[in-house]
Order: sequence, then structure tokens, then C-alpha cells
Amino acid sequence: MAISLTSEAAEHVGRQLASRGMGEGIRIGVKTSGCSGLAYVLEFVDHAEPEDAFFESDGVKVFVDPKSLVYLDGTIVDFAREGLNEGLEFRNPNVAGECGCGESFTV
Repeated sequence: MAISLTSEAAEHVGRQLASRGMGEGIRIGVKTSGCSGLAYVLEFVDHAEPEDAFFESDGVKVFVDPKSLVYLDGTIVDFAREGLNEGLEFRNPNVAGECGCGESFTV
């Protein structure tokens, strides 16, 4: 089981962590939300939880809780820019469908 960041995503997250001045990495998870059932959750990690799975990409630590890992296994997180918009983008091979607005997904 693995989750990885592209070099662009790792650079972006690294900059965000540096600007905060603290943090071990980021936590990626899922929660029940939206019209399709699940939504991604991102947060900075100041202290890892003992049960977290841990991955590292280009020097950035990624933590995932065990319940979310089954939905996120194989996911690649990228940093994308489109016009004036920019942000992290998830390429999750487990997604069976997404809602029309793209805010939630189902597996």
C-alpha cells in the first residue's frame, strides 16, 4: 500500500510547511461528505499518530490513518495550475465515480 507525491506536489507542500515554521508533514484522509459519498481531507501534521501509515516523497512525509488508507492506496498527489487556479490534485485509482462538481467521489 502506498501514496506518493509528484515532485511538484512535494515542492508545494514543502514550501507550505516551511512558511508555517513547523510540522512533520501532511495527513491525507477521507471523510463522508458530498453527493458521491467521500471527500479528501488534508491537514498539516505537527505530531504523528502511532496508528498512522507513513510514506515519504521527495523529502515530504505523508501520513494516512488506517481507515482512509484502503480508499487511498495507489493515489498519486500532484500540484496543478490551470489559469488563475492552483492546488493539489488526486489521481486515485480506486475512484469509481465523482459527483458533477468534483468535490466528492465513490469507490
